[in-house]
Amino acid sequence: VQLQASGGGLVQAGGSLRLSCAASGRTFSSYEMGWFRQAPGKEREFVARISWSGGVTVYAESVRGRFTVSRDNAKNTAYLQMNSLKPEDTALYYCTARQYTNWSYWGQGTQVTVSS
Repeated sequence: VQLQASGGGLVQAGGSLRLSCAASGRTFSSYEMGWFRQAPGKEREFVARISWSGGVTVYAESVRGRFTVSRDNAKNTAYLQMNSLKPEDTALYYCTARQYTNWSYWGQGTQVTVSS
């Protein structure tokens, strides 16, 4: 599966952005989808994931209650709605997909910058 992330940008603290991850190449609905981020000088970290059906979502503690992951299998697209953004959310955000244990497929990152 090929993944294309978009929707990043520059936003003020307290603002919102919605990231999209468009998938192609295989049956999108058979993949669990995830979002990770990497800030300059830091390790890539998990942000959120959503099961193939959309029925199960998991969030990192740092974003729980502010971010919402969703998917539209008819459109082969996953989303990350980010509200109440903080400067510490500034990072390159990646979407990823897996069928089993390992996140095997990665899109290019989309930059999110939150100004204070």
